[in-house]
Amino acid sequence: MTPWSPESWRSKPILQQPNYPSADAVNRVESILAQRPPLVFAGEVRALRQQFEAVTEGRAFLLQGGDCAESFAEFHADNIRDTFKVMLQMAVVLTFAGSCPVVKVGRLAGQFAKPRSADMESQDGQELPSYRGDIVNDIEFTEAARVPDPDRLLQAYHQAAATQNLLRAFAQGGFADLSKVHQWNLDFVEKSPLGEKYQNLADQIDQALAFMAACGIEAGNTPQIHETSLYTSHEALLLNYEQALTRRDSLSGDWYDCSAHMLWIGDRTRQPDGAHVEFLRGVHNPVGVKVGPTMDPDELIQLIDILNPENAPGRLNLISRMGAEQVTEKLAPLVRRVKAEGRQVLWSCDPMHGNTIKAHNGFKTRAVDSILAEMKGFFDVHRAEGTYAGGVHFEMTGQNVTECIGGAYRITEERLGDRYHTHCDPRLNADQALELAFLIADTLKSARRS
Repeated sequence: MTPWSPESWRSKPILQQPNYPSADAVNRVESILAQRPPLVFAGEVRALRQQFEAVTEGRAFLLQGGDCAESFAEFHADNIRDTFKVMLQMAVVLTFAGSCPVVKVGRLAGQFAKPRSADMESQDGQELPSYRGDIVNDIEFTEAARVPDPDRLLQAYHQAAATQNLLRAFAQGGFADLSKVHQWNLDFVEKSPLGEKYQNLADQIDQALAFMAACGIEAGNTPQIHETSLYTSHEALLLNYEQALTRRDSLSGDWYDCSAHMLWIGDRTRQPDGAHVEFLRGVHNPVGVKVGPTMDPDELIQLIDILNPENAPGRLNLISRMGAEQVTEKLAPLVRRVKAEGRQVLWSCDPMHGNTIKAHNGFKTRAVDSILAEMKGFFDVHRAEGTYAGGVHFEMTGQNVTECIGGAYRITEERLGDRYHTHCDPRLNADQALELAFLIADTLKSARRS
């Protein structure tokens, strides 16, 4: 391969980039960002790579979730807290079910940019540039709002910094105390239409906590009960932003993208000779690649070899996003080939992006039943191939939105307009996300045993 540098991606073909009106303005913002403090530190990233190594080797499970696209308008401490809270609730259920550590990675503090299927969009006969996330332009459908503005990169950085600080405070300041998280779960169990089904698992968790307390293992003397770690991630779409926040570690001499602990490449930008693959091959963060139904086994092996040439466990996360109807057919050959080639990868399931539909009233939505079906297919494929189903990847929010249909509370298409707030794709609300954690608990337990 050719030598890598933080700017070597600029010589490669690149997709899904905004068309800024002023190159000088972009250069000015990039220079400012390059002088800003990093959002995460190399030591934290190395810790996450160690945890990803444990997942790759079947000793832990990955829970990745958060907003489809963070927005400037909804930036509020309560929203960050509520998403963090749901992640903790889900992790408790999955930890107990799998009897293994759950690595928590949020789509937070940087998930601002979104790839789009078309450069332009139309409303009422008017055509304007597509909305590409608040880091690029505004969702308002006016000509002025849709002009890409490089100063939004700075606003995204400052919002990400504030979010990161709050997440660290929540994780270390007692908010994540295991007994409190379990009490939140009990509230959900009591209100849920499937309360009896969930009560059994909740009772078992309660008994386990009581046993630990009787043995003297409690928050006062065991930090693991009182605090936790939540890492951050986002799609590395705007490479000028990523390059500006890339730093060389003074201890190891390695390069790290310090905008987040983990970055991933989307299904639209995973070209082996493209700029996004070129950039991420050189940073030492854990890297994800979305693996959709058009992925060819030969291309997947090529991507693995580019992004993880040393075949190190903990470096590469392959995120399957096939759709419920295609997951078994499309995923099995890829898993089989990767196993046959001896590649060390973490497999996780994104059951959201392949299951987006349009409701009769025009809203984009996803059905909880389809999400659950894709997850089941994902686990079935890995069980059949003798490989480890290592994680799940949800678009979700702690807010009480009505964007996905179904679930125990039976959100219908007619109710989608009640609280449909997403800036891009439909998200699971808090109850739906926690319900799925309970529903996949038995599947996870079975997968761990096998």
